[in-house]
Amino acid sequence: MKIAKYAGFVVGAIVLVCVLALLLFSDTLVNKYVKPRITQAFAEAYPEYSLHIADMHYSLFTNRFGFDSVALGAVDRSFSSHIAPFSVSGISWMHLLWGGSLSANDFANSVVDARDIRLNLGQSQYEIRCGQASVSMPHSEIVVEALKLHPAGNDEQFFAVSKFRKNRLRLSVPRATITGLASLEELQGKMYRARSIQIHDASLDILLNQDKPDSRDTTGLLMPHEILASIEGTLQVDSLRVIDGRFQYAERFELGSKPAIVTFDRLQASAKGITNQGSSGASFAIHTQAQFVKAGTLKLVMTIPVATRECSFKYSGSLSGMELSALNSFLEVSDHMRIKAGVLEEAAFEVDVVSGRAIGTVTGIYRDLKLAAINKKTGSEKGLMDRITSFIGNTFTIRRNNVPGSMKIGKVQRVRLRDDPFFQYEWFALRTGVQEVVGISTK
Repeated sequence: MKIAKYAGFVVGAIVLVCVLALLLFSDTLVNKYVKPRITQAFAEAYPEYSLHIADMHYSLFTNRFGFDSVALGAVDRSFSSHIAPFSVSGISWMHLLWGGSLSANDFANSVVDARDIRLNLGQSQYEIRCGQASVSMPHSEIVVEALKLHPAGNDEQFFAVSKFRKNRLRLSVPRATITGLASLEELQGKMYRARSIQIHDASLDILLNQDKPDSRDTTGLLMPHEILASIEGTLQVDSLRVIDGRFQYAERFELGSKPAIVTFDRLQASAKGITNQGSSGASFAIHTQAQFVKAGTLKLVMTIPVATRECSFKYSGSLSGMELSALNSFLEVSDHMRIKAGVLEEAAFEVDVVSGRAIGTVTGIYRDLKLAAINKKTGSEKGLMDRITSFIGNTFTIRRNNVPGSMKIGKVQRVRLRDDPFFQYEWFALRTGVQEVVGISTK
C-alpha cells in the first residue's frame, strides 16, 4: 500500500510539473517541439507547398495556438502568401508529439482567425488582400472582411505584359459571410456545401483594353459551365445574396485614353440551389436588380444549366424609363456619338444562348431621339463633317421614335468570339438588338 501511495504521489508530481511547464514555458515548448511537428506534417501531406512559421504562442486554458506570422507558398512559385498574425484553437494536436499526422477530424472543433492576409498570384499579375478572415468549424461559419483583388501594379503595367487584349479586374468586398458549411467534407475535398452566402457592399470594376488584338488563348476566360465543371467534388449553395453592390464595366480604345463606361449601382442579386450536380435538364436562376447608368432600373433573370459542356444559358429582363443621354458615358467614347435628346419609356429583352450562339429580341418604347456625331479627339460636335453626319443620321438613318403602332423589334444575334468573357458576351449580344431597334449599323 505504501508503494502504491508513493507511486501515486510521484505520478501526481509529474503531472503537476508538466502542467506548470506548459503554463510557465508553453511558448518555449511549442516552438521547440510542436512547431517542427506541424511543419513536418504539413510537408508530408502537401509536398508541393512550403510552410514557414514565425514564433508560436500557446494557451493551455483555451487550447489556442498563436502565430506571429505564417508564410505559405508553392514550390513552383506560382503563388505566395503571408499572414500576420494568425491563431487557431480547438485542434486535436497531442498525437503530433508522438509522431502522428494531421487529419481532417483534428480540425472538427477548430476556430481560425487570420489578419492582414496577402496572397500574390504570380503569373496572373493579381494579388489578394484581406483585412480579416475567421473560420469557425463548430458554428460552420466563415466571415471575411476587407477583401480586395487587384493587379499588383497599375493598369498600364498590367496591360503591358501581354500583346493581346485582356480584362483587368478590381474587386472589393467589405464583408462576406458563409454559413451552414459542411465543414469536414470540405476539408476532405469531398463536398463544398453552404446554407447561405451573403456579400455586402461589394464592388467590381472591369476594364477591357480594346486597343490590342484578341488572343487565341482562352484559358482564363471561363464561362459558367466551365467554372462549375472545374470544381472537383460536389458544390451546393442553398442561397446566395449580394446586397448593395456596384459593378462598372469599361472599354479602353487607346493607350492612356478615357474609357467608355457603364455602371450598375445599388445592385441586389440572389440565387438559390447553386450546384454542379444534376440531371441534363437541371438549372438554377440568378435574379438581379440595379440602377443602370444612374438613370433607370434594370431587372435581370439569368438561368444557367447545371450539367452542360457547352456555352448555353438564358437571360431576360427589363429597363425602366430614363433619359437616354445617360448612355453618353459609354457612347461618346465607343461610338463617337452623343445623345442630345430622347426619353426611354420602357424596354425589355429576352436572349437564349445555345452552344455559344445568342438569339433573342429587344423591344423598347422611346421618343424624340436625337444624336450628334462628335470628334474622336476633342469631343466637339461643331465640326463640319460632324454636323453633316449628325444631320444624315437624324434625318435618314436612325429611328427617332419607337412607339406602339410602328414598333421595331430588334433581333439579337451574336456568336461568341474566342476572347469574349461572360459579361462582355452578354453585353455585346444585347447591343446587336439595341442597334437594330435604333437603326445604327453593328460593328
